[in-house]
Amino acid sequence: MSFLSVVPEAMSAAATDLANIGTTIGEATDAAALPTTGIAAAGADEVSAGIAALFSAYGEGFQDLSAEAASFHQQFVQLLHGGAAQYLNTEVENAEQTALKAINAPTEALLGRPLIGNGASGTAADPNGGAGGLLSGNGGAGFSETSSGVAGGNGGAAGLFGNGGAGGAGGAGASGGAGGQAILGNGGAGGAGGNAGTATTSGAEGGAGGAGGQSIFGNGGVGGAGGNGGTTPGTGANGGTGGVGGSTAFGHAGAGGAGGNGGTTPGTGANGGAGGNGGEAISGTGGSGGRGGAGGTSGLVGADGGEGGQGGEALIGNGGLGGVGGAGGTTDGIGASGGPGGGGGQSLLVGNGGAGGAGGISGVNDNPAQLEGIGEVFGGDGGGGGEGGIFFGNGGVGGVGGNGAAGPVAGALGGDGGGGGDGGLVAGNAGSGGAGGSGGAGLAGAPGGAGGDGGTGGSTGKSGNVGAAGLGGAGGSGSPAGAAGLPGFTGTSGGRKL
Repeated sequence: MSFLSVVPEAMSAAATDLANIGTTIGEATDAAALPTTGIAAAGADEVSAGIAALFSAYGEGFQDLSAEAASFHQQFVQLLHGGAAQYLNTEVENAEQTALKAINAPTEALLGRPLIGNGASGTAADPNGGAGGLLSGNGGAGFSETSSGVAGGNGGAAGLFGNGGAGGAGGAGASGGAGGQAILGNGGAGGAGGNAGTATTSGAEGGAGGAGGQSIFGNGGVGGAGGNGGTTPGTGANGGTGGVGGSTAFGHAGAGGAGGNGGTTPGTGANGGAGGNGGEAISGTGGSGGRGGAGGTSGLVGADGGEGGQGGEALIGNGGLGGVGGAGGTTDGIGASGGPGGGGGQSLLVGNGGAGGAGGISGVNDNPAQLEGIGEVFGGDGGGGGEGGIFFGNGGVGGVGGNGAAGPVAGALGGDGGGGGDGGLVAGNAGSGGAGGSGGAGLAGAPGGAGGDGGTGGSTGKSGNVGAAGLGGAGGSGSPAGAAGLPGFTGTSGGRKL
């Protein structure tokens, strides 16, 4: 096999010399342009004029050829410069790889892991991402599966400095991979759960989202979203649960993944998946809870929305927000309830509690000839606010109740507001209760739904303001109109206990 030896510096110098030659030729061509293209006739006769025109035409042709040659020369010089740069970059990369191999050889021989460098991404044969170098390097991403029922690969762990690899998505109906862990960097995001496929009888549920990667000095990874439930002619398939957010020692914890939506079915509906809980923090902020998945579309019995994820706790710092509840599914038959909102995360020592998540709206009946409002059909209740730190901190506000949907038999009931979180034992204001959701309107003279009750305000410790009562939700219009919800109770002073 033949080899070509190239000296990039010599190629670059040759290209510069060629450029200078082209410049010199161009100057000479420009200088010859006027004398050779504008030749005056020797006399006034026709022969002299024809000879002058002939020579001028030859001069113009020479100028055209010179312009084409100059363009070709310029392209050749650019290619020569580019080739020299590519050879130089290749030599630099080869030198870097040689140096890295020498540096990494001892740790790879002893520990099976390099000292510096990013981990390899997962493959079908080896789905988990590789770990980054012990000293520095990002973890490799997990492999996203295409085979049904096979979980996604986990993300690789980072080195001392670096970010964890993202988890791979799961195959149909399977869980997503977990995100890689990190020390001085961010945890990897969890992989999404696989959507369930079409089934002939009862559907398979969507896969759960992968957990976000943990970190020590950095942010936790976000949890993966749950997969959607499959389409089926029988009993519906529920959506998958969202992945838990990654925890952290010092930083922001990861948010929980959203729950998957319920599958479509002409029979009994499929519920939405619950949102993943937010990650926890030692010193920092708890992760927010994931949104609950929406209930699936159905023809007989409606499907409830998924519960919002709980906000993550923090030892020193603020608790995470509660996730919003999923909406109830659309149906031709009996309606469905919205999912409850997730509770706000607590602050354990010093910090504010997280606000509760709002409840999801109740399901909608899109066929007035069928029934809705039979059974317990509500907007989702709002999540409770998280407690403030034991020593100092404000309680979180309660979540708002979900609204009831309109219905041909009766409007759906509004959800109750969540209770406010207690204030700190030593000092801190209590959170207000959440407002109740509005009742749904009754269609074609049907009675309206009652509004949800307001949440109770939080209590305080030794000092601070008590939580205000949540307002009751408005009743839905109809014949008769729905009753308004009752207001919540005001919190008590000094009522918080250890």
